[in-house]
Amino acid sequence: IWKDEGCFFAANAEGPLRDGEGRLAGKKKPYTVLDMFPFPSGKGLHVGHPLGYIATDFVSRFKRMQGYNVLHALGFDAFGLPAEQFAIATGQHPRKTTEENIANMRRQLSRLGLSFDPRRSFATTDPDYMKWTQWIFARLYSSYYDPDFLRPDGKKGCARPIEELIKEFESGKRKTQKPWQQMSAKEKSEVLNSFRLAYISDSFVNWCPGLGTVLANEEVTKEGKSERGNWPVYRKKLRQWSMRITAYADRLLEDLDGLDWPETVKAMQKNWIGKCEGLKAAFEVAGEKVEVFLPYPSLLSHPSFLVLPSSLSLDLPEKWPKDAKEEWKEGASSSKALFSSFKSSHPYPLAHSMDGVFSGLFARVGEKNVPVFISDYVSEPHLGIEGEEDAKFARIHSIDQNPSPSAFDTEEEALKAAKEKGLGEREQRYRLRDWLFSRQRYWGEPFPIVYSEDGVEHLLPDSALPVNLPSLPDYRPKSFDPDDSSSLPTAPLARNEEWVQVELDLGDGLKKYRRETNTMPNWAGSCWYYLRYLSPKDEKHFVNPAEDRYFLSPFHNDQSNDLGGVDLYVGGVEHAVLHLLYARFWHKVLYDLGYLSSREPFYKLFNQGYVQAYAYTDSRGQYVPASQIESRFEDGKEVFYFEGERVNREFGKMGKSLKNMVTPDEMYENYGADTFRVYEMSMGPLSESRPWNLKDVAGSQRFLQRLWRNVVDEQTGEAHVSEEMDSKTGRLLNKTIEGVSADMEEMRPNTAIAKLIVLNNHLTSLPLCPRAAAEGMVKMLFPIAPHICEELWEKLGHSQTLSFTPWPKAQEWKEEEVVCVVQVDGKVRCRLSVPADIDEKDLERLALSQETVKQWLGGEDPLKVICRAPKIVSLVSRSGRKEK
Repeated sequence: IWKDEGCFFAANAEGPLRDGEGRLAGKKKPYTVLDMFPFPSGKGLHVGHPLGYIATDFVSRFKRMQGYNVLHALGFDAFGLPAEQFAIATGQHPRKTTEENIANMRRQLSRLGLSFDPRRSFATTDPDYMKWTQWIFARLYSSYYDPDFLRPDGKKGCARPIEELIKEFESGKRKTQKPWQQMSAKEKSEVLNSFRLAYISDSFVNWCPGLGTVLANEEVTKEGKSERGNWPVYRKKLRQWSMRITAYADRLLEDLDGLDWPETVKAMQKNWIGKCEGLKAAFEVAGEKVEVFLPYPSLLSHPSFLVLPSSLSLDLPEKWPKDAKEEWKEGASSSKALFSSFKSSHPYPLAHSMDGVFSGLFARVGEKNVPVFISDYVSEPHLGIEGEEDAKFARIHSIDQNPSPSAFDTEEEALKAAKEKGLGEREQRYRLRDWLFSRQRYWGEPFPIVYSEDGVEHLLPDSALPVNLPSLPDYRPKSFDPDDSSSLPTAPLARNEEWVQVELDLGDGLKKYRRETNTMPNWAGSCWYYLRYLSPKDEKHFVNPAEDRYFLSPFHNDQSNDLGGVDLYVGGVEHAVLHLLYARFWHKVLYDLGYLSSREPFYKLFNQGYVQAYAYTDSRGQYVPASQIESRFEDGKEVFYFEGERVNREFGKMGKSLKNMVTPDEMYENYGADTFRVYEMSMGPLSESRPWNLKDVAGSQRFLQRLWRNVVDEQTGEAHVSEEMDSKTGRLLNKTIEGVSADMEEMRPNTAIAKLIVLNNHLTSLPLCPRAAAEGMVKMLFPIAPHICEELWEKLGHSQTLSFTPWPKAQEWKEEEVVCVVQVDGKVRCRLSVPADIDEKDLERLALSQETVKQWLGGEDPLKVICRAPKIVSLVSRSGRKEK
């Protein structure tokens, strides 16, 4: 019925996408609820994966019942390294495995009853989608950041078309080393690439031979290994594509404060951007001026060492200085010889490696002479003072560190003092680096770039998009020994010469060009998919401007500021830096260029926890099937056995390799989708991780079974309800509606379910369930357990789906009251007006709380209480018994 009636169809402001009744959005309020873009795993889903999907689904259904026009959609992040690695492992083409994995994931999720709008689903590998990913890249390539341009909000700094910059060069308004008209095409390209937001350059990159590709800084661990695969990563100078995300560092920081995001995620982004204000100081080393940035000027008084990158040219001494430690000499005759040996043995240093050598030089820093080391651990001169990294470098190279208290109370005081002494100037810096954007893999979006015979890059016109991936029987990256630092990346696309070599007319006649053979990273498609959901079939726009304004514009749905964006975005905290930062960058560029109405992509972010599980290992350390474990108690302790052998239990992730994976399919077959949904939502607070325990699932099943029996006669299969409702049930129903409504708004499904269980248990105690209570119960549970609720709704005589039924509202109940007589020692001491259905415990508490009664009891507890609710409470005082 949901599919037939288009229950989940979100209506657009204009165009063909309308709601299930064929209506456009009109004045209906929009509400956008999205999950983070999933990539289709070859292993399929385990029960932890749907946690976020069920969460966004109950919010979507709740908001529809509140009258919102809810846009809830799901696509697939199908390009990238994970998909290609799976295809290689299975010996198939990534297109085949990706399509199969998407079909399997759709099948698994469809059984959950998730309320996605099916018309808005797509994969990043779809040609129609890839076309617009390449189009957005083209806009970034064709733009630069003008720090002086005034934005509509009155602040400076904005992306502008590169043509404006070219005109400034041509007119002489902006100077170049030689007149623009006299420059060659190659020289002009180099100049423009120093400004473009998407640019190509020779730069040090993270080369991973084990994966056969370069990696972004964010994809390399602190240990200098690849995040995926844990392979060694080397620093190597190569010609690569990058995104100038650093131009937006300030704006990425400033707008964080206005977002409704978890503070932990905001802190992670702030730390990654790493804005700091410090001292730019200059020291003399071998007659050369070396500039160093000090984020903590207060520590300038006790430096330990100065370390310089090996790319910095220095005149090293022929002899060791007298203060050189023997450990620093490493048996070499001089620092020049040591450095020569170091360079030959470390042509391509490991990322984050602290290998290095003593230069034979000392630098005067304040009142101290500090040793100068050379290491590719740094990309620019660094003064070692204190901190974890500096302490580690000092230990490795036997450098003495003697930290002492600072003479200054604040860094500002230290900064001013350093300036007054002429030690340096104030400077603002960022930890953020430009985003390395090219990969030497097959399974990714091709760049819309070709090169002419002189090596100059040229952007393809929009009419030439999409640039599709060619057929490539052997798509695997060239394999290298993971430790082969001398290896060079070779893009698989380069093997298809027929595709690489092309003749084009780009405005100056037919010429031969060579296509770019690198591909974009998997982050490219996931940077903007939320926009494509708004108008997925639009052939003229990557997002229709009218839909952008309707769904994402600032202040819609009473958002508290002018940032705009998706109303609710749900996903794991592991994406706090990479995906979220990249998407924010692309969004801001597109906003600057006038394509979007909002400054931010996601107004509210919610991080769900993880479903964790026990795994078991035998004496060899090998994982054994968790489903076949036997639990016993020995000496008061729980122990575990597999096939008669005792095994160890550990707690953590769930996965196929750990042999503790439970699939949604198993849950559907054994318990049904609604029981699975209720259990996952009731396990604990949605934002916290929770252990999976199959034994607890039965409680969720019993709750739904009890609800069914409360409403449906098991003999006839028809609804058996009362048209009357007593005041006690009415009060409890209203209390439940108020509580569950608040829990739904705050995404607290576990406490909402707890309140519904209380109401359900009360209904079980009644001879016949009141219709109003049954219908209210079914409406409130519907967002979490939609299948059973739709059936019960039909049993209750309704023909229309619950999807279009308004959310219940609490109503005031006029309670029937009676007069209760309170006696002490056989005499009436007071009369109370009480609800006719008050229970004996409440009546007793009420009677004992009366001041008159307390006086007649002499301030003591009664010796005896006889309560006959609602009409009489008889108390025997201790003093009264004594008199008798």
